[in-house]
Amino acid sequence: MSGVTLQFCAFRSIFGALIPWFTQGVVGHVDAVLGDGSLLGAQHQDGLGGQPAGVRVRPASYVAESGGLDVVRVTIPAGADQVAAFEAFLHAQLGKPYDTRAIEAFVLGRDWRTPDAWFCSELQAAALEHAGIVRPLAAPENKVTPAALLLVCSALAPVVPPEWPA
Repeated sequence: MSGVTLQFCAFRSIFGALIPWFTQGVVGHVDAVLGDGSLLGAQHQDGLGGQPAGVRVRPASYVAESGGLDVVRVTIPAGADQVAAFEAFLHAQLGKPYDTRAIEAFVLGRDWRTPDAWFCSELQAAALEHAGIVRPLAAPENKVTPAALLLVCSALAPVVPPEWPA
């Protein structure tokens, strides 16, 4: 059986520190790890990994180059068809903008499944649901945080320690 791997981290920036603080977690960002090691996700900042903001494929090195901290990878078991559906969903989102309303939506409300723009954890949660890797999440319509998604993914991963940095 194969699986999908998500990479969670925090960043050394004011914005990067606000998300973990506000969501009471240790991570503030998540990307999908593709087969070639590159990362596919939604980023709020232009220039990371040489790419504009929004849903993009970025080199694996962009996290370290951008001040990534506390990187942890979690692999969730999934069948080959589920992995293909997960990656197809993510690739269909390429070029969509970062959901700048997502942060204020934590307070004001917004349906996180609306596919016009994505916050990092919304994108990954929607892809996991679309592929049938997770059941539809019982999350408030305005809130899927990186910390909450890490908790869900950790519960689904095999009982082995995650890949914490040395």
